[in-house]
Amino acid sequence: MRAFVTGCAGFIGSNLTDRLLGDGHQVVGYDNLSTGREEFLERARSHRGFRFYRGDTLDLESIARAMKDSDLVFHLAANADVRHGLEHPRVDLEQNTLATFNVLEAMRANGIRRIAFASTGSIYGEPLAFPTPEDAPFPVQTSLYGASKLACEGLIAAYCEGFGFQASIFRFVSILGQRYTHGHVFDFCRSLTLDPSHLRVLGDGHQRKSYLEVHDCIEAMLLAMDKAAEGATILNLGTDEVCEVNDSIAWITARLGISPAIEYAGGVRGWVGDSPFILLDCRKMRTLGWTPRYTIREAILLTVDYLIANPWLMEARS
Repeated sequence: MRAFVTGCAGFIGSNLTDRLLGDGHQVVGYDNLSTGREEFLERARSHRGFRFYRGDTLDLESIARAMKDSDLVFHLAANADVRHGLEHPRVDLEQNTLATFNVLEAMRANGIRRIAFASTGSIYGEPLAFPTPEDAPFPVQTSLYGASKLACEGLIAAYCEGFGFQASIFRFVSILGQRYTHGHVFDFCRSLTLDPSHLRVLGDGHQRKSYLEVHDCIEAMLLAMDKAAEGATILNLGTDEVCEVNDSIAWITARLGISPAIEYAGGVRGWVGDSPFILLDCRKMRTLGWTPRYTIREAILLTVDYLIANPWLMEARS
């Protein structure tokens, strides 16, 4: 199999690339390196089955050329900065929705029908049902990021209907693990590295979220692709548990061996568009035979250990 991976130098994309190569597949990686890291591609570059193209998903001609002769597409490239979406409203439209349109058109030009798409649990906004199933009532969108990803889902579904594509659409909770570069665990570790005596927390610390370790995420994606039906299939991916932000603070600070003073910004959410409670119903994915190996606590501690062992990553973001 020859897989085309957008965002191959990013957090999830680089881990997926290594897994595919390890399984004996060929991988064509595509990334503009705006947020992806060259360092994350070191293992892949040593593999004869890997080819890298530096390019932007907004460049249709470039991505179509790079995608030639691929068998399927894993589309992971996106703007994942949910928090600052309102400061730059066009970014989510361009880097998520328009970029996905280009990926689909490049597939059509190359006669490729299969795609795995990294969507998000953020498309549910603030639902009434918990755990939230894939067929929850159509939600009010609370973030530009979520809205742009939902538009991507609509485009993909339409290409499945109109052009005979086969798609697996994955609505992730937040993903953790090695090569993690953004999110609250990263922010807390970086802040506490700079000042172990103090930690400022957005919201009131009682926000409840579900998280998933990156290798568990990839295992689920590959299994779902292997068992995919015709048309578009939507699957939630997450654990069956949640933790409070305060729980993660306790685990992180205990791992670091520190007891900082905690300052809360206040309010029930961290920023405009932040959902204070996220728990997805993942029974549909479980019926395929998938079960996550790691608890949320284990995933957080694995992430902290990785960041401690790779301080250059936090220094680069600083």
